[in-house]
Amino acid sequence: MSYAKLAGLQPIYGLYTGFVPIFMYSIFGSSRQLAIGPVALVSLLTSNILSNIVDPSDKLYTELAILLALMVGVLECILGILRLGWILRFISHSVISGFTTASALAIGLSQAKDFLGYDIERSSVIIPLITSIIAGADKFKWQPFVMGSATLAVLLIMKNLGKTRKYLRFLRAAGPLTAVCLSTAFVKIFHPSSISLVGDIPQGLPTFSIPKEFDHIKSLISTSFLITGVAILESVGIAKALAAKNGYELDSNQELFGLGVANIMGSFFSAYPSTGSFSRSAVNHESGAKTGLSGIIMGIIMCCSLLFLTPLFEFIPQSALAAIVISAVVGLVDYEEAIFLWRVDKRDFLLWTITFASTMFLGIEIGVLVGVGFSLAFVIKESANPHIAILGRLPGTTVYRNIQQYQEAYTYNGIVIVRIDAPIYFANISYIKDRLREYEYEIDTSKQHGPEVSRIYFVIIEMAPVTYLDSSAAQALKELYQEYKSRDIQIAVSNPNREVLVTMARSGLVDLVGKEWYFVRVHDAVQVCLQYVQSLNDSPRAEEPSNDENNKHNKFQRLLRQRTEEFAAADIEAAGGLDLFSSETDPKLEPLLSKRS
Repeated sequence: MSYAKLAGLQPIYGLYTGFVPIFMYSIFGSSRQLAIGPVALVSLLTSNILSNIVDPSDKLYTELAILLALMVGVLECILGILRLGWILRFISHSVISGFTTASALAIGLSQAKDFLGYDIERSSVIIPLITSIIAGADKFKWQPFVMGSATLAVLLIMKNLGKTRKYLRFLRAAGPLTAVCLSTAFVKIFHPSSISLVGDIPQGLPTFSIPKEFDHIKSLISTSFLITGVAILESVGIAKALAAKNGYELDSNQELFGLGVANIMGSFFSAYPSTGSFSRSAVNHESGAKTGLSGIIMGIIMCCSLLFLTPLFEFIPQSALAAIVISAVVGLVDYEEAIFLWRVDKRDFLLWTITFASTMFLGIEIGVLVGVGFSLAFVIKESANPHIAILGRLPGTTVYRNIQQYQEAYTYNGIVIVRIDAPIYFANISYIKDRLREYEYEIDTSKQHGPEVSRIYFVIIEMAPVTYLDSSAAQALKELYQEYKSRDIQIAVSNPNREVLVTMARSGLVDLVGKEWYFVRVHDAVQVCLQYVQSLNDSPRAEEPSNDENNKHNKFQRLLRQRTEEFAAADIEAAGGLDLFSSETDPKLEPLLSKRS
């Protein structure tokens, strides 16, 4: 009933929303403890959009809320049937935390009217809410404020005792019922005229009816997508946590389908959008629920309440229901997450702050869009600018690691070894090419070993982390090879996986570079390249210094041709893979360890 009020609806629609959907979810859902029904965040979203279309007192408002449940249900079913739940992975946890924290503050302020005793503006933006509260301060009534504050105090004390002491955990579940009973008893006994009550609530079960007002679908599409996303994130997150605690697997796509059926069937019985409730699911779990039968029992209790108990709800104070909402959203204010993000990752903290601020000052819909937009921008930036490391050899081993991480690692003169830690595709190949060009000149010469040469002759690309290579990247690598070749630089490739190797072979990159320059290990590639660098260094100098570079150029080209001629080309397998090495051991590939080592 509290959440229905938050959504701008009569309290009875909260009871309807907690009735039929939970039956449907128990049959079609996959979680055994999840409790379906109205929740604070979805209720606020419903109110936020519908109040801009029509006045809450208008009958059309209720019809649109029911139509919204049907639209949300259809979207959830489509996502479940097409197995598209993975789309939500692109919404960062930082965005969700910032969004829910800002929404919780907006929800809490929206309940101030029942505490203060006068009307305030309906809005999800904090500035109009605060302005409206201050403007009506002269209408303040102390009686509902005292009633609401006392109810809230009872709720928070019982919740805290239930959390901190295991033997009193039943108090956490009993808090709302106790608070409502006490406040109702007070009103029934003393009849304070200044405290507004819930009033008459229709008795009986909801009747079957098909949602109307389909001509308003266009104006509700954006909200239905937003509510669907929020509902799924909240519900699936809770369901996964409960599944992990109870030791069973959760099918996310079946979960989406179950939520969709619950909302669709609920819309036929006057329910507005529903999803999994964290607080009610926690109570369900702590009560020992092990199967979906717990949902059926909850539905039966709701049925009995609608049939027999609604006359008792007439004397519930509005301030008591507001206190229940505020108590429920206090846990959504996730300031600890902001502190954690500041300490661990400043970029995620920035994302949290942007989402929080935009939701607070621009509204819920804009806040979500801004947060998701920045989240996707960070994903795209990381994807388009992958991590690339220069590798060096750890002393006394054949292991090559990032020289920035392992200070003792050393490189070889005339050779650059790079590792690309990401798939290579059209969005990041330009960045990779630019970095490879820069690495020709950025090597720390103080850590270099081997023959004394003045420039780079070999670039070894370690491709073990590369899981994917597209046609654009293959073409760009061919262009890079030609560019290197014009400067007497040879590319060598180490350990590409089968899929990447097939793409390289089909694009002609393998034949262009030469099969003799593909290696299983980085160390194998380094040994072969190091022998060529040594051969270049041992070449006699020309009498005229001006011809020295020409002599080295000619010698380098002869050495490359010699390796091509001597190399026994590997056969392409039927599946398109490349057998990089024959079964015979090549004496050139013995480890280059010193005798002392």
